[in-house]
Amino acid sequence: MTDGGAQADLGRVGIWTFAFEGQPAGRVRESAAEIEELGYGAIWYGEAFGRDSVGQGWLLLSATRRLTVASGIANIAFRDPIATATATRTLGEAFPGRYVLGLGGHRVDDTVHELDGYPVPARGRAVHTMRAYLDAMDAVPAHGPVPDPAPRRVLAALGPKMLRLAAERTWGAHPYFVPVEHTELARRIMGPDAFLAVEQAVVLDTDLARAREVATAHVAGYVAAAPHQQANVRRLGFGDADIVGGPSRRLVDAIVAYGDAGAVRRRVQEHVDAGADHVCLQVLTADPAALPDHAWRELAPALDLDTPTTRAVTVPGAGSPCSPT
Repeated sequence: MTDGGAQADLGRVGIWTFAFEGQPAGRVRESAAEIEELGYGAIWYGEAFGRDSVGQGWLLLSATRRLTVASGIANIAFRDPIATATATRTLGEAFPGRYVLGLGGHRVDDTVHELDGYPVPARGRAVHTMRAYLDAMDAVPAHGPVPDPAPRRVLAALGPKMLRLAAERTWGAHPYFVPVEHTELARRIMGPDAFLAVEQAVVLDTDLARAREVATAHVAGYVAAAPHQQANVRRLGFGDADIVGGPSRRLVDAIVAYGDAGAVRRRVQEHVDAGADHVCLQVLTADPAALPDHAWRELAPALDLDTPTTRAVTVPGAGSPCSPT
C-alpha cells in the first residue's frame, strides 16, 4: 500500500545538505529561513553522528513556515521502529503536511554495529530488513492525536528491488549519488505514480579545474567507502576503469554537475526530463562543514524556483490511522 498524500508540494528544486549537523541551532534556524525566502521548495538533510534526525527536523520545521522538511535519510540503524513511528506522528501533528520521512540505512552498517553492538543481519537482506521495519512502524498503535494528513515516507532506494518496495509501500524514492541514467531507470521500475526525489551534487565554480577537484574528492569518498554506491554505479555500466585507483572523469561528470548556474540548471532539467518530480541540490565546497549560503543565493534566480514541476503527480490511496506514513 502506498502512502497517502495529495499532489506533490515540494516544488521542482530543493536543497540537500549535511552541513546543518555541525552548526549551532541559531545558525541553522537563520539559514533555513533564508532558504525558504529564496524560494526553494524543500530542505533535505542527512544524518550521521551529529544532530539526531528527529531533532533536526523539528529545528528546521520550527524555523520555517511553508516549505517541506525531509530527512534524507533518517537511518533505521539509529532508532527502533516504535520511536520512528511516534516521532513521525508528532512532527506530522505539529507541522501538518510539511514533513517527509526519508528512511534508509538498512541496519547493515558495520560502523554502527561497532558503536552500539546492535546485531547486523546478513548482507544482501537490505530489502527484507526495510520491509520488516515498515511493517513494524505500521503496527504501532496510535494512543494520541493522529496527524492529518499523515506524514509521507520515501526510501533511499537504488537497486530495482528497493525501488519496487518504495513504490509499493511508500510515497516513493529518494535516490542519492546517482546520474541521470538512474533517474530514467527508477521511473521505469516504479511506474508513473510514485514520487521520485533525486539528490544531485553540484559545485558552483567557473574555474572548472578547481570545481572538478572538489567533485572528484566527493565521488572518490563514496566509491571507496560505500559498497552499495559502488555497486549501483557498476549496475549502470561503470567498471574498474572508472572506479579502481580513483574515479574517472566520466564517473565524476555523471555524478556531479559543476561550473556556473547554467550547468546546474541544465542538469536539473535532465533529471526532470528523465522522470524526476523533484531534484534536491547538494552544493559541494572545499570545506564540507561550511554552509554554502552564497551558492544557494546565487543558484536561486537561475532555477525558476516559482515554476512548479512539469510532472504533477497525485498519489492514490491513504494511510490507515494506525500507520504513520
